Amino acid sequence: MAEKSKILIIGGTGYIGRFIVEASTKAGHPTFVLVRERTVSDPEKSKLIQSFKGSGVTLLYGDLYDHESLVSAIKQVDIVISAVGTYQLADQGRIIEAIKEAGNVKASLFQFLPSEFGMDADRVRHAVEPAASIFRIKAKIRRAIEAEGIPYTYISSNAFAGHFLPNLIQEKATVPPRDKEDDVATYTIKAADDPRTLNKILYIRPPSNVLSFNEIVSLWETKIGKCLEKSYVPEDQLLEIIPSKNKTHIPL
Repeated sequence: MAEKSKILIIGGTGYIGRFIVEASTKAGHPTFVLVRERTVSDPEKSKLIQSFKGSGVTLLYGDLYDHESLVSAIKQVDIVISAVGTYQLADQGRIIEAIKEAGNVKASLFQFLPSEFGMDADRVRHAVEPAASIFRIKAKIRRAIEAEGIPYTYISSNAFAGHFLPNLIQEKATVPPRDKEDDVATYTIKAADDPRTLNKILYIRPPSNVLSFNEIVSLWETKIGKCLEKSYVPEDQLLEIIPSKNKTHIPL
């Protein structure tokens, strides 16, 4: 039986990162997570860290902004998966630099999966802010990876069901139980270990999951047995509202 690839997850305690860590360990990969030492003592993260340890995860103490610790961590693995959040996307250039110094590109099985997990940054048209800036950053990171000849896979999973669907982006709504992002994480790990995905984009887009907003509302109404009150906002008015919401954090 072939030896499983060693996987390093950067941003493993974040929204999508924790699911990727779980999927990696369940698939039997030696799994490494880069964590700051202060994260271990963080009351909000300590239980998660303990669950990582309990599932056999190796914690590597370091930081995205500590080059030496980043290089040291990358030298120990075959695959690097970045799950950093929106505000750190541009800083993935530091991971690229560390991969170059670590020399992993010379390994035939090495692979880097940058933090994507959304729409395909190279194919989005007519995006408005703040999304437009996010897509530009993701595209810039892609070009940097390709310019350095680093083997990659980009994961395009569109929206996270667990974040966007439970309350239809209405923070005070009474909601059904949350779904999780296990499926995105599972396919991410499968992609990382599948040579067919090398230097390609993996689209996680089952046909049954492609729905309009109105169709989603209709399904929710059927599920709860109630008709929801709706108000419609014209497109031009919506575009005026969006800039005032730019401070909203989009989890990754």
